[in-house]
Amino acid sequence: MQKIQQNSKANVSVKLATLWAGFMFLYIYVDYFALYMPGKVDAILKGKIFVFDITQGFLLAALASVTIPALMIFLSVALPEKVNRCTNMIIATMYIPYSLFNLAGEAWMHMVFGAAVEVVLLCLIIRYAWKWRCTQGS
Repeated sequence: MQKIQQNSKANVSVKLATLWAGFMFLYIYVDYFALYMPGKVDAILKGKIFVFDITQGFLLAALASVTIPALMIFLSVALPEKVNRCTNMIIATMYIPYSLFNLAGEAWMHMVFGAAVEVVLLCLIIRYAWKWRCTQGS
């Protein structure tokens, strides 16, 4: 019976990690494809992204916003079960409004599609973490 529970833990951990990996691909590619929108590169060259000035602080915040879900790929398989479960639910919940905020301003269809799929992936992360029945002693 214990072997089944260990396999179940690994399966949930791996599912969470792969969902985070999928989220990361979309998260990065939506921004990458936005560079092809007319005027985007010109605005970046002028030091603006949306309404924000491109500063060291802005770039640090942008990198931090990418670092957290990137780390969740590893943390989803490395953290103890109970901490893992809570961490996944909290971080995924925080990233839903963040993903939708990226639609502020001019949102092209690729951005809407990307945000919709990102939210679905985040909801799946929350669902798997919520339904995860941790083994005792973890």
